[in-house]
Amino acid sequence: MASSDHTILQFSPSSTSISAKVHPLVIFNICDCFVRRPDQADRIIGTLLGSVLPDGTVDIRNSYAVPHSESQDQVALEIDYHHNMLSSHQKVNPKEVIVGWFSTGFGVTGGSALIHDFFSRETTNPIHLTIDTGFTNGEASVKGFVSVHLSIGDQQLAAQFQEIPLDLRMVEAERIGFDILKTTAVEKLPNDLEGMEASMQRLLALIDDIYKYVDDVVEGRVPQDNKIGRFISDTVASLPKLSPQDFDKLVNDGLEDQLLLLYLASLTRTQLSFAEKLNTAAQIL
Repeated sequence: MASSDHTILQFSPSSTSISAKVHPLVIFNICDCFVRRPDQADRIIGTLLGSVLPDGTVDIRNSYAVPHSESQDQVALEIDYHHNMLSSHQKVNPKEVIVGWFSTGFGVTGGSALIHDFFSRETTNPIHLTIDTGFTNGEASVKGFVSVHLSIGDQQLAAQFQEIPLDLRMVEAERIGFDILKTTAVEKLPNDLEGMEASMQRLLALIDDIYKYVDDVVEGRVPQDNKIGRFISDTVASLPKLSPQDFDKLVNDGLEDQLLLLYLASLTRTQLSFAEKLNTAAQIL
């Protein structure tokens, strides 16, 4: 029997099991750039900055838009602008590197493969983040993708975008800013004491929820969950054992440090104002 040859199509190995964490600053920045886009632009694209955590999660912390023009069969990026912005960002945050790129719109479009190919030369396995600013399904969906290449042997034929899980959670400090920015009208930004008060109120609400959950489990109204129980136990065990007096002293010391910084900042502004007025008077005379 004569042997027959088989053509094997295969996907090149890619870390499609990776996940990404997106900070709220990135979402706000992209939406702000979309609002300020040129009148003739249908969407915006740009660069994602961040780092790769030890567990392999991509931590996306910053972004900036890159001017571009696109037609049905080609996309033109202002590469010099992209490199200049990257250099400026890394002067402030040298640990932030390119981790991918973003675009507005619903899902992946025809020109996404061309742009992804460019960013693949800038970094290894970039992430493509999309934000639906048109609210196609009634919400601004945020999705992340990585590219997987379809090949025959050593020859690559095409690329396919596969969705990856995104973590849109935020830390407490980011949540305070998020609560301020998501409102349509803000009279003033909260100071340090008001921010601490809001955090303590949210913490007390969470503690009340935990108390209620534990009581419901003990009374048999809610089935027990060993995973939640271990998490609560680990959280309580991580708290330092301080007496009420020591805790009050620790909080008061922190408040005194904050007040001292505010006083020094006010003193510095006053001194600069005096120096500016003296300089103006000297120039007039």
